[in-house]
Amino acid sequence: MTDHQHTDPREWLATATIDPAVHDLRPDYRALLITADHLRGGDSDTTSEHLLTTAEHTARHTLDGRSPEQLPHPAAWRAAYRAFGAKPQRTRPSAEALLRRLDPDGLPRIDRITDAYNAVSITHLIPIGGEDRTAYVGPPRLIRARGDEPFDTTAGGEPVVEHPEIGEVVWCDDAGATCRRWNWRQCTRTRITTATTSALFVLDALEPLSDQDVHAAADALTEALLVLSPEAVIHRRLIGRADAG
Repeated sequence: MTDHQHTDPREWLATATIDPAVHDLRPDYRALLITADHLRGGDSDTTSEHLLTTAEHTARHTLDGRSPEQLPHPAAWRAAYRAFGAKPQRTRPSAEALLRRLDPDGLPRIDRITDAYNAVSITHLIPIGGEDRTAYVGPPRLIRARGDEPFDTTAGGEPVVEHPEIGEVVWCDDAGATCRRWNWRQCTRTRITTATTSALFVLDALEPLSDQDVHAAADALTEALLVLSPEAVIHRRLIGRADAG
């Protein structure tokens, strides 16, 4: 039995933590965590296609020919990556990576749930990660890595276990790292699939994005998830420096 299966989502969210060392790096960082249960996963369909197509149109209008790093929030994430030694031109923050894939063909269609949160990410210019909550072992934690945390991924089409660099900002649970370089790449263990019915979404915010802006993105994601899954049960928690673990 996994931690998720016997823990109320509100109690589970309450145990999520951000290590003070992360806020020493970026005092302005906030994480808005959303749990969504009773989701209808599945392949991309007309509903998720509409969400993503609309978002692509909005994002292109916002960019107006500019590169993503010319916008304030993506630029802030580049600075955050540099602060812990990452090279954002090589391993890009997730929202910037998505925005760079808009042209010429648009974003890849992955599955109903992933398409929905990608749509909100590019509309609100905020990194969003989606994870299968049933795969978690213990609560989510954001830390500066020791360097020995296992991170399962693929290389050349084959499963491999990597490890973050010492001091890298990573999301993790009791079994290992779930997302490297803050929001760059998610592990395979907790990734959302077409069979996902319970999810965790992480919305990453830095200044100049306000708490109101972050909640607006969370509202949009909640609305999109309820369009896909009208019976979904959704909870959220915003964690800032004052209430970080």
